[in-house]
Amino acid sequence: DAVIMIGEIGGPDEAEAAQWCKDHMKKPIVGFIAGVTAPPGKRMGHAGALISGGADTADAKLAVMEECGFKVTRNPSEMGRILKSLI
Repeated sequence: DAVIMIGEIGGPDEAEAAQWCKDHMKKPIVGFIAGVTAPPGKRMGHAGALISGGADTADAKLAVMEECGFKVTRNPSEMGRILKSLI
């Protein structure tokens, strides 16, 4: 009935997935990006989670998700409540 998409800082995958969802899905989607408080340039856990600046920051990815029609949250504990309100 609905989708929760969880992503992370670094790389273009979440923005590409959000655009695909906009073009191909009709289900409501809640989006969350881990790493909102990560400082730029700091390696977070693995090589893919490195903010190099620009489009791969959490804020930039959340903005793309919103532009693609997602309901986004910066707090993972809100995902269930938001999802419930959409279905």
